[in-house]
Amino acid sequence: MGWRRGRAVLAGAAALCAVAALPGRSPAATPPDPYAFATGAPRVDGAGGTADAVPLDPGRTYRSSVGGDGAAYYRLRLDATSTAYVSATAVPAPGTRVAFSDGLKVSVQDADGHSCFSGDSGQARFGPTESPRPLTAWASRRIGPGAYSCQTAGTYYVLVERVGEASSSPDDWDLELRYVSEPGLRGPVPTQAPETWDSASPEPVDGTARTRGAGAGFEDARALGRGVWRTDIAPGRTLFYRVPVAWGQQVHATAELASASGGDGFLGSALVMSLYNPARAFVDDAGTGYDGRQKSASLKPLPAVAYENRYAASDRVGGMRFAGWYYLTVHLAEATAGKFGDGPFGLTLRVRVDGTGRTGPAYAGNAAPQGVFEVTEEDLEDASDGTTASGAGDGGTTTADGGDGGDGAAGGSTAMKLVAASGIGTGSLLVLGLVVWTVAARRRTGG
Repeated sequence: MGWRRGRAVLAGAAALCAVAALPGRSPAATPPDPYAFATGAPRVDGAGGTADAVPLDPGRTYRSSVGGDGAAYYRLRLDATSTAYVSATAVPAPGTRVAFSDGLKVSVQDADGHSCFSGDSGQARFGPTESPRPLTAWASRRIGPGAYSCQTAGTYYVLVERVGEASSSPDDWDLELRYVSEPGLRGPVPTQAPETWDSASPEPVDGTARTRGAGAGFEDARALGRGVWRTDIAPGRTLFYRVPVAWGQQVHATAELASASGGDGFLGSALVMSLYNPARAFVDDAGTGYDGRQKSASLKPLPAVAYENRYAASDRVGGMRFAGWYYLTVHLAEATAGKFGDGPFGLTLRVRVDGTGRTGPAYAGNAAPQGVFEVTEEDLEDASDGTTASGAGDGGTTTADGGDGGDGAAGGSTAMKLVAASGIGTGSLLVLGLVVWTVAARRRTGG
């Protein structure tokens, strides 16, 4: 009798295991979010005017939003020695219609309503892809030679607004705000941008590609070093990577989109790769059209990282003004799916970091966040291991949307988590069944 009870328990456990393993029992897959916002970032509301503007603290990241029919103001309290950088990443909802000229504008203003001239562009637009994606614009209050206004301590305001036809859309765009503070220098301040530098196009990195998943935002951007890196990307997705670049080093990158397995037609702008500096300030981008055959896009040669680059007239030279983590983003236009299918499409990144790192300028204080303008040995190890900014390592696999297949901030595989959960449940049921069977057998034998 005990044996039959034990066998019944085992049969019931096996049945439960079979039910748990049925694919129809898994939750329906949901499309991934278009952007991974910083975990734990406090939410602040942008004010319609300066009177109600909430303060932002240096070194912090915030969540907010901006509507199509107004502006969003935030408040800064600045000293007379530090340079302030504020970036805003706007995230339109998937499927949002955007035009070439639609975009985002960020400016820093003084208490008299004057924009702080810093020589930097404060606008970002969707451009020829006309594909909704995370879009980052930035502005600064710069201290030092060549800065003609906003040199005193006091209250300043950050204004974030939408531009183009998007400014008349009723839908809000989610925002991620980042405020970075750079201290002044102890010694003499350079005043002249370099007139010459090595501008020859470097040879693309060769070798066997290593699989490396991607992040979905700045905060979970996947670390890369020099090498060839392989992942997948789906139409409408934006992949985020970060590369450590020390003082005196040059960075270069090429993105290669693999051939499609079907479809036909031509897109004039399908893939865009952008480079941002450690303050999330735009440096440069490169793009390519697509006709189903393999295509590539390469950044133009950039100068080595140097403090005095900030005095250059162009963004692409001026952006290379400090060491730290530089961010690479790659976006595949939504329209690619209509001509060549949902993918995913193979993507290869060839990343170079040339030159010997050197000691940076002597700052008179600490940056906020601390260490943002330096590269450490730990950073180089992270680049080798594929660690995210939040500390998650590379899982070594990629998903169809270009995310990382391992656990961590970059977004682990839901399917693998479900398998793990069902495996734990199945094992527990089997152990329980064996225990009951053993007890029943002992009772049957009088043991």
